[in-house]
Order: sequence, then structure tokens, then C-alpha cells
Amino acid sequence: MEATPCPRGSRTVYMNEAIRWEGENLVLRIEVQPRASRNELAGFHGDRLKVRLTSPPVDGRANAALLAFLAGLFGVPKNHVTLLTGETGRAKRVRVESPRRLPEELGLPARTRN
Repeated sequence: MEATPCPRGSRTVYMNEAIRWEGENLVLRIEVQPRASRNELAGFHGDRLKVRLTSPPVDGRANAALLAFLAGLFGVPKNHVTLLTGETGRAKRVRVESPRRLPEELGLPARTRN
């Protein structure tokens, strides 16, 4: 899908298969690579955003690391990042409530306000 700004009042606008706006919240489809050499965005993996994490996938540590990494990336408190699906797998869906920053590497356009 084509990247487009999210007009105010719109319920859902898809940026591509991996990223979409739901009102003021951003929903991300993510593919996690645990035990990486560093925490980083690694581009897109098919229809998902790939995130590399140093944390192992043991006892929810990779999930906690993912939520903390995304909170820092989008400039929000950790409690504004929620794991929606994928608690035990690499494929996840995450909601970021009212992100304050939009990372340039994601290619997200600035949102328009009316």
C-alpha cells in the first residue's frame, strides 16, 4: 500500500502492510530477531518491520526489550507501547500510543492536522 498522511478524524490509514495509523495510535507488524549484536531497526522483512534485539527470547525478556526499544524510538513512556499479539513468537503486533517522534528510517510522512 502507498504511504499517505493520516488526516485528523480518519479511523485507519495504512502506510504499508507493516505500519498503520489507528486514530492517534500507530500499529506496527514486527518480525523480531533476538540475540542480535545490537538493538536496531533492520528495515522491512516482507510485510513486517524487522527489529533486531540483543535480548534472548527467554521468560519474556525479548518482549520487554522490544517494548522499551520502541518506546525510546518513538519518544513515549514504556506504558504507551503495548504488545497486541505474538507473545511467544517472532511475529508481533504492537501499538504505540500517540508517538512523539517518527523515525526517519521508517519513511513515515508527517501527519496532517486540520
